[in-house]
Amino acid sequence: MLYRMLTPWTVTAAKLEEALESARYVECAGSQEKAVGWIEPRGKDHGALVEVVGGQWILKLMVETKVLPASVVKRRAQEQLAHIETTTGRKPGKKEAREILDDARMSLLPMAFTKQGATMVWIDPQAMLLVLDAGSQGRADEVMTCLINAIEGFAVQLINTEMSPAAAMAQWLAAKEAPAGFTVDRECELKAADESKAVVRYTRHALDTDEVTEHIAMGKMPTRLAMTWNDHVSFVLTEALQLKKVAVLDVVFEAAKALASDGKDDNFDGDVAIATGELQKLIPDLLEALGGEVLPIPTP
Repeated sequence: MLYRMLTPWTVTAAKLEEALESARYVECAGSQEKAVGWIEPRGKDHGALVEVVGGQWILKLMVETKVLPASVVKRRAQEQLAHIETTTGRKPGKKEAREILDDARMSLLPMAFTKQGATMVWIDPQAMLLVLDAGSQGRADEVMTCLINAIEGFAVQLINTEMSPAAAMAQWLAAKEAPAGFTVDRECELKAADESKAVVRYTRHALDTDEVTEHIAMGKMPTRLAMTWNDHVSFVLTEALQLKKVAVLDVVFEAAKALASDGKDDNFDGDVAIATGELQKLIPDLLEALGGEVLPIPTP
């Protein structure tokens, strides 16, 4: 997900490290349903929470939730309600039933499985760009809340373009021609705008066909389209201007290794430098292909 920062990036790495340290991730306690906190991007325990590589800032937020099926909680509560009715001869009222349901949930939490999910944050201060590796808007909003709590005056908004991604993708498919620097790959989803909500999906299928253009002529709009930029990065563009399945292609890593003077695998630093270096060039090209960015009004 692509965001434009509305205020200049003035925080120092040391100051941000201090702010994130107070919200470092701690595993869920026995009766805790959810835990949210910052973890080490490099993956080393007790390491730095802020990594700066070549001027690019990398953060990582962990979210842990207890997996407790509603049906299990309901069954435990019903057992307790039945026991009360059998032993006392009375049927608990709505308020008491709700309390019993809450008690059942709390008693089961220590036995629940946990699910963890981490979201990477990339901040390019010079370009005033922020990118989240988030799979849903809900998770993105969670990360933003944590950033706003950590950084005074922090403000961003989702990047918007003159042409909607859906309209641009339809234009490229209808013309059977990708924008300069891009190629259209073999994956696409088309969805009807009418009440039928009909969906057509292509996987590992050529898209420069009359069948695809006929679907578009009949009113189906692209919601996802697989593309490759400059033979370096492949991705799926969505109607919401999200980039999914982003993959830096092997040719980039091979070129980087060939240029390395010491032959050492730099792992984290090297991967960050390569990935951000490619995306720093891809994103402006993509925004240009979408008619240019609608620039936000800067926050005073």
